Amino acid sequence: MADSHDNEKLKMHSPDLTQGNIEKIRELFPGCVTEAKDNNGKLRLAVDFDQLRQELSDSVVEGPQERYHLNWPGKREALLAANAPITKTLRPCREKSVNFDTTQNLFIEGDNLEALKLLQETYLGKVKMIYIDPPYNTGRDFIYDDDYKISGSEYLELTGQEDELNKKLVSNTESNGRFHSDWISMMYSRLKVARKLLSDDGAIFISIDDNENHNLRSICDEIFGSENFIATIIWHKMDSPKNSAKYLSEDHDYILLYSKNSEIWRPNLLPRSGKMVDRYQNPDNDPRGPWLLGDLAARNFYSKGIYEITTPSGNVIPGPPAGSYWRVSRDKFDELNNDNRIWWGKDGTNRPGVKKFLSEVRNGVIPQTYWHWKEVGSTRNAKQQLSKLMSAESGDQIFVTPKPVKLISRMIEISTNKDESAIVMDFFAGSGTTAQAVGERNLEDGGDRKWILVQLPERAQEGVSIADICRSRINAFEENLIKGDLELKDSEYLGYRSFFIDSSSFKNVFHSPGSVSQKGLFDALDNINVDRSGEDLLFQVLIDSGVDLALPVRADKVGEYNVFYVDENALVACFDSDISESLIEELAKCQPIRAVFRDLSFSSDSQKINVTQLFKQYSPHTEVKVI
Repeated sequence: MADSHDNEKLKMHSPDLTQGNIEKIRELFPGCVTEAKDNNGKLRLAVDFDQLRQELSDSVVEGPQERYHLNWPGKREALLAANAPITKTLRPCREKSVNFDTTQNLFIEGDNLEALKLLQETYLGKVKMIYIDPPYNTGRDFIYDDDYKISGSEYLELTGQEDELNKKLVSNTESNGRFHSDWISMMYSRLKVARKLLSDDGAIFISIDDNENHNLRSICDEIFGSENFIATIIWHKMDSPKNSAKYLSEDHDYILLYSKNSEIWRPNLLPRSGKMVDRYQNPDNDPRGPWLLGDLAARNFYSKGIYEITTPSGNVIPGPPAGSYWRVSRDKFDELNNDNRIWWGKDGTNRPGVKKFLSEVRNGVIPQTYWHWKEVGSTRNAKQQLSKLMSAESGDQIFVTPKPVKLISRMIEISTNKDESAIVMDFFAGSGTTAQAVGERNLEDGGDRKWILVQLPERAQEGVSIADICRSRINAFEENLIKGDLELKDSEYLGYRSFFIDSSSFKNVFHSPGSVSQKGLFDALDNINVDRSGEDLLFQVLIDSGVDLALPVRADKVGEYNVFYVDENALVACFDSDISESLIEELAKCQPIRAVFRDLSFSSDSQKINVTQLFKQYSPHTEVKVI
């Protein structure tokens, strides 16, 4: 009969479906599952129905607050901001792009919450890594506006943060009663949407300092789930003490690392340094090659780990050192010794150690949580690199707080593989270090990673925005690469498609009875805003359809008409007026997956019907859409 401790107790009841359902809710809404005591006083997972109700509502929901959770003034509004739809679009800007037709990288200029919302359908679950370096909320940072009824500049002027000449008047100082709350709300809504973009094996790295580290950790626990917290990485960023510090020289920043799913995500091993490899020696000329001596004793209790050992010289070792145990049983020890895997020292008198052969260990080392500036760069290194790249003159202050390329490169190395076409996103792009880090990693290991950067056009200097600086930095980096290797010139991994966030290309044609004038009725005949090009319409269609915005686009003339081909036959579109049936027939014969036309492309309802018939005849599987 087996011992009782070898068997689990039989469950004298059917499965606990409630807890199973809670687990499912937790997968969809980690922040809606909290801890609560059951009737027996034991802690169990429970649904925070007020929070869940808010997730499923388009207006602020009031409710009781007596439970374990994170709360602050403005939390419900932040959740509402994360879930609220927006009527915006991404408009392509060829003049600010590089290799527009071939590149697979995206640069978006505008508010990052709006950008994340516009990208969420297309890139849902497709982003392998996110890195962000948000404002640290030191009292001098810009706090993002989440009121979509007015533009960012209008908001800043109305709230007294800018004057009519767009000069900033105030920052988020401690005199603001919601100093921390405003920052948390800003981060909360953006991280809520960003989580949806991460792939199941994806991860997010967030730079932060002591000022908001505790708050950031709390909101990330709620959004990503505390079980998906991986580590707090300490970046030793200062290569010398800051003697002007009021109290202590703050030599480090933090990088919070969360996975989408900790059961799936695993870090890649880092290559061994030359120093690490040099530690492996072969003093006895073992044919298996260099080895490193490992201690045979360990502190963990092991019932079979206490026995005496006789050395080759005849000395008797009565047992392991006090407070420790041999790592292996006597039988295993004898097996290792017979295989010449035990080292007794050159004269055979030493306490035994175990040989660990370089040829048998894992091909790399596990990443650690302490990153020294000598390995990943310092703040001084970052500024020097950027100044050199941008050919800055003495005294020029291009960017105040850039991050070293090596720092972000290490994150990319840990969390992406060269052969998986990974997407790396940074929606606080700053000076564009992430784009350079992706480019350098691809060059180093032959990878094909792509990047998506988002940056608010906040002014940095007279007539120059941070978005301008970011693009200039990427351009300078890639120009230097091309100088060194002309074959890179047409590479699809260089360059970027530049977009800016604007109002929808479609007019707001929803009016209440009696609110539309006769002129307005005629205007409503065409539902497209007059300042929009065919390419503007094309990319709004791609966004609305969830089509990859990095797919190759070819504009062509078919007779007198302008036609767009996306990834050749993935989608064809023509937005010209009064198109002919011969054009429709020709496009149908291409057998695209999708075909898109404008409502005014057709001269009559009968022609619309003919479109359907022609596609049924030549390409029955094509999805035809009219905007």
